[in-house]
Amino acid sequence: MSANSTALRRRRAATAGFHLGAGALAILWLLPIALVLVTSLRSFDDIAAHGLGSWPHSFTLGNFRQAWVDGGQQRALINSLVVTIPCVLITLALAAMAAFALSRYELPFRRSLLLLMLGGNLLPPQILLIPVSKLSEVMGIYDTLPALIGVQIGFGVGFYVFVLHGFMRSIPVEIQQAAVVDGAGPWQIFWRIILPLTRPALAALSALSFTWIFNDLLWAITVLRSDTKMPITAALIGLQGQYVSMWNVIAAGSVIAAAPTVAVFLRFQRHFVAGLNLGAVK
Repeated sequence: MSANSTALRRRRAATAGFHLGAGALAILWLLPIALVLVTSLRSFDDIAAHGLGSWPHSFTLGNFRQAWVDGGQQRALINSLVVTIPCVLITLALAAMAAFALSRYELPFRRSLLLLMLGGNLLPPQILLIPVSKLSEVMGIYDTLPALIGVQIGFGVGFYVFVLHGFMRSIPVEIQQAAVVDGAGPWQIFWRIILPLTRPALAALSALSFTWIFNDLLWAITVLRSDTKMPITAALIGLQGQYVSMWNVIAAGSVIAAAPTVAVFLRFQRHFVAGLNLGAVK
C-alpha cells in the first residue's frame, strides 16, 4: 500500500512539474506578443515619458489608424491578399490534380517526377534570387503582382504535390474500382471521391500555404520594386523606416500584419490538427 502511495505521489509530482514547465514556456512565448499588443495601444507621449518597458498609463486606437492610413498598411494588406488568395487556390488545385494522376495511375517516370519536385524544394531559395529576378525582367513582368504570384505558385506546387500524393495513395483502390464499375470517369473520380477524402490534408495545406505566402518577404523584394505594390511584410520595413522612434505605430502595424494569418489559423484549426494527425497515422 505504501509503495502504491509513493508511486502515486511521484506521478502527481511529475504531472505538476510538467504543467509548471509547460506553463512557464507558454508565458515566455506569449510575453513578447502581449508586449506588442500593449505597445500598439499606448500613446507616443506615454512611451516617451515612461519608457517602452514601463507600465502603460494611457491607451489609444489612433496608432492603428496612423499605421493603416499614413503608413500604407491598407494598400499593402490589399496587395498581400491579392497575391495570397489566388496563390493558395491555384497552387492547391494544380497540386491536387497532379497528385491524383501520380498516385492513382501508372504513369511513366512518376517516381522521377516526384523526386524532381521534392528536390526542387530542397534548393536554398537564396541561390535562385538573381535568376528569378532576371527571368521576370526578360518576360516583362518585373515589378508586377502577377510576377510574385507566379513565383509563389512555382515554388510551392512541388511540395504540395508531394504531400497530397501520400494522402491520395493511402486511399483504398477498391473505392476507385467501384466508381469505375459504376461508370465514373477520371474527372468524376477525382472531384466526387478522391478530393472529398483529401479534405483534411487540403485544409491543413491551405492554412500553411496562406501563412507562408502571406508572411513571405524574400520573393516580394526580389520581383517587386514599387512601394505601392509591396505586400504587408515589406511595408512593415518601410513603416519602421518612416516611424523610427514611434514604437507604438510600428507595433500597431505588426498587429495588423499578423491578424489575417491568426484568423485563418483559428478558422482552420480543427482541420489543421486533423490533417496533421491523419498524416502521422499514415
